[in-house]
Amino acid sequence: MTTIKPTNIFFWATIQKNFTLVKKINILLFTLGLFLFISCNKSENLKVQSLKTATGWGYCITNKDKTIIKQTIIPVISENKSFKTEEEALKVGNLVLQKLKDDLSPTVTKKDLILLAVKI
Repeated sequence: MTTIKPTNIFFWATIQKNFTLVKKINILLFTLGLFLFISCNKSENLKVQSLKTATGWGYCITNKDKTIIKQTIIPVISENKSFKTEEEALKVGNLVLQKLKDDLSPTVTKKDLILLAVKI
């Protein structure tokens, strides 16, 4: 007849405990990796392009060829005028794009326009 010594039981319980811990760590790492992949993949598809309008320039932000934002006038001013140059439109478009990538509201303020040297 074989008897199980208390040290064997302790050893087996320790192995099972460590195995469970390793399993939990692997699940956590997998979940974290998946989250990072999804968040990085989402922002890589966003693109900004300039638009020529009848009175100047605007910008368009797309995600996988689907238009998300089409801005043909300067935001936050009372007049309906387009950006004077393509460079100004792209500056503001890139600011909005960065805000979207940072999961911030894509709103533009007058202060943003002044800091980007956009002629109002």
